Amino acid sequence: MKQRLHKPLSQEIELKLWLPNPDPSALTRRLARTSVLARRKSSQQSLHNIYFDTPDQQLRQQQTALRLRCIDHATGPQWLQTLKTGDSTSSALSRRGEWETSVAGARLERDALDATPWPDLDPDGRLFASLVPCFATIFQRTLWWVRRRDGSVVEVALDIGYMEADGRRAPICELELELKSGQPAALFDVARDIAATVAVLPASQSKAERGFLLAQGDLHQPLGAQALDLPVKLPKVVLAHTVLREMFTQFTTNLNALQTSDDPELAHQARIGWRRFKSGLQLFRKVLADTPPPSREALRPLLSCLSELRNLDVALTETLPPLTAAYSMGDGQRTQAWQALMLALAQTTGIQRKAVRYALHEPTVGACLLTITQWLENLSATAENQRVRPNSLRHWAKHRVRRWRAQLEHAQQHASTPEDWHRVRILAKRLRYGTQTLGNLLPSRLAKQCSRQATELQTSIGARRDLSQAAVLVAQLELNRGMVEFLRGVAVGASLPGA
Repeated sequence: MKQRLHKPLSQEIELKLWLPNPDPSALTRRLARTSVLARRKSSQQSLHNIYFDTPDQQLRQQQTALRLRCIDHATGPQWLQTLKTGDSTSSALSRRGEWETSVAGARLERDALDATPWPDLDPDGRLFASLVPCFATIFQRTLWWVRRRDGSVVEVALDIGYMEADGRRAPICELELELKSGQPAALFDVARDIAATVAVLPASQSKAERGFLLAQGDLHQPLGAQALDLPVKLPKVVLAHTVLREMFTQFTTNLNALQTSDDPELAHQARIGWRRFKSGLQLFRKVLADTPPPSREALRPLLSCLSELRNLDVALTETLPPLTAAYSMGDGQRTQAWQALMLALAQTTGIQRKAVRYALHEPTVGACLLTITQWLENLSATAENQRVRPNSLRHWAKHRVRRWRAQLEHAQQHASTPEDWHRVRILAKRLRYGTQTLGNLLPSRLAKQCSRQATELQTSIGARRDLSQAAVLVAQLELNRGMVEFLRGVAVGASLPGA
C-alpha cells in the first residue's frame, strides 16, 4: 500500500544526555549555576506518561511511539496524546516527527490521530483496537529556555523520577535539549556549556526505548556490536559516519549501564565498543583526512580504569575458577587459601568498579564524548558533493581487509617476544572488527576466512595473556607467593603462541 505523506506539526530535534550524578537536589543546583543557565528563570512540571503498543510491539518495530501525558496544573490535570515517529539510527541527537493533541482524559482518542501518519499504519482500525498500556514514566521536569544571540532557542529539560513496568522500576535522571528554533549546532553549544561543570553522557536511548527494555527485563543488558546492512552505493564518508556511530553507541550505551549494574559483560562490551571505534578510525583514516576526529585524550583515565576492571573481571569469573581443583588438590588449607584469594579479588574488583563510576563523574569525560558525538553528526554533511562510482565501496573494502590480513600474517611470522605477540593480538582484533563491520561489502569467502583466522588467533593469544595477567593481579594482592608461582607455571606451560 502506498503511504501518504504527512507533514508533522513540528519536527522534534533533540539532544539526550544521561546524568551520572544520582543526587537530584544537587543536580538542580549545579545546573542552575552553569554559565548558560545562570540568571535564567526555571519552571517545574509534574509529568505522568503512559506508553501504548500492541502485545507484539508493532509500533516499536516501526520506530513509532504513542503516549498519553498528564501534566499537573493548579487548575487541574491537562491530558495530551502524542504520536512520535523516528528513524532507525542510534544517536544522542534525534530527529523525529511529532504530533501532539489535547484529549479529554486518560484514554486514547482515535480521532486525534487522523491528521498524523496513523491512518497509513492502521487503515482498518485493528491496530488501535489492540493497543494496551506497556509502561509508565513519572518524573519532575525542570525547564529552562535559552535564547541565544544568533536567534536560536533551546529548551533545556531536567527530568528526575522513574519508569515502571510489570512491577519493575528504574530511575530517570537525564537532560533533554530540544531545539525550538535555529540549527542543531545550538544544542551542542548549550550542552558543552553545561558539560564544562556538570558530568553528562550522550544518551542513544529514548525513554520509550528504555521503557520497553524495562518491560522485557532487558534494561541493563550489555549491548554488543550491531550488524549493519551497508548499501553498496554510498559515499565513503557516509559509510564512515554510519559505521563509526554504531561503534560509538555501543561504547556509550554500555558506559551508562555500568553506573547501576555490576554485570561484568558491560565493561567488556564497553571496551569492545571503544576498540571497534578506534579500529574504525584506522579503517577510515584516509577517508577522514579532511575531517579528522577530535582528541580523545580526556578519556584516557576512564579507559585505563575500564581496562583494569576488565582484567579483574576476567581473572575472577573466567581464568581462576577452572583452576581451583588443580591448585587445591583436595588439601583443606590450600582450599581455604584459594577461597581467601577469590574473596580478596572480588573485593578489589568491587573497588575498581566504583573507580570506573567515579571516572564517569568527571565533566571532562562527558565534554569529550559530546565533542565526538557532534563530529560524528557532522560527518555526513561533508558528503553532499561526492560522487559514487559503481562497485567502488566493494573494491575499497576488499583492498583494506586484504592489506590488514597481510599485516597480521607478517607480524605473526616474525613474532618471538611477548611484546611481538601482543602486537599480533592487536592486529588480529583489527582484522576481526574490520571484517565484521564491512560484512556484506566483502566477498563471502574472504570474510569467512579472515574472521575465522583473526578470531582463532586472538582467542589463543588472549587465553595465555589472561593467565599471565591473573598471576600479576594475584601478586599485587600479596596473599600467597605459592599461588603466584602456580599461576605463572600454568601460563608458561600453556601450549599457545609465544609460550
